[in-house]
Amino acid sequence: MLRSVILAASRSSRVERVVATAPFSRDVVRRFVPGTTTDDALRATRELAAGGLAVTLDYLGEDTVIPEQAVEIRDAYLELLTALSAANLAAGADVSVKLSALGQKFDEQLAYEHARSICVAASEAGTTLTLDMEDHTTTDSTLDILTKLRTDFPNTGAVLQAYLRRTEADCRELATAGSRVRLCKGAYSEPESVAYQSALEVDKSYVRCMNILMSGEGYPMLATHDPRLITIGADRARWFDRAPEEFEFQMLYGVRPDEHARLAGEGYTVRVYVPYGGQWYGYLMRRLAERPANVAFFARALTSRS
Repeated sequence: MLRSVILAASRSSRVERVVATAPFSRDVVRRFVPGTTTDDALRATRELAAGGLAVTLDYLGEDTVIPEQAVEIRDAYLELLTALSAANLAAGADVSVKLSALGQKFDEQLAYEHARSICVAASEAGTTLTLDMEDHTTTDSTLDILTKLRTDFPNTGAVLQAYLRRTEADCRELATAGSRVRLCKGAYSEPESVAYQSALEVDKSYVRCMNILMSGEGYPMLATHDPRLITIGADRARWFDRAPEEFEFQMLYGVRPDEHARLAGEGYTVRVYVPYGGQWYGYLMRRLAERPANVAFFARALTSRS
């Protein structure tokens, strides 16, 4: 119920205005989003790299409805990749790209062309690109574009969402040599016909999908903050004789930073998902929906007078 309420709030311009203008909200938002500019993204990358962590950077923008907006998003990534290279930060970085931000919803070919331009820039900078996954209506289109990109850029990463009923089959298709696959639970409101609805069902699906990826020839990227799934992931890696450099854990910026440090200290690769940009509100609300325990923290901070 709480998750549904939060997701509904993510579409409310009135709630967004309240969050954006409430006292002290800037500090709260920056727990999860380090800023709006390329310089903010570089600062966060530098800080995380100093702590032994890898990063994947996402320029926030999902409501692209005209070609000009898609060009702006593409250019923001090109600027970021140039800056990462100039700052000698590209080697430990990846960029996460939402195809909807590049025009997927109104022109799939345009989205592909923009994504390819970003792949070229990422390759020149010495880093990689991962295609984010969104609501289930875009899954086939996203995987089709992934296949096209991998023709010239085979290290392009994919994201699969464990709450979708189809994901086990998708894992089998993508668990191939050289394939980077981020497995997450999923954060969109989906109908029962395509997605598991209970937390237990989603967790079971996550473990089944994890086993498929770990037993395959690709490079699994386990995106979760769930202590049980982290423990299972480490156990599955040992079961399938995977060395620490043959898979990684991924976590969100600002969520369980102590766990980031613990896992990195144990020798695992830990990649932190760093979002930045002006369209932070929808992202923030989905993060709260994924982890409702953060709602209490957010509410206390917004009402704090000290």
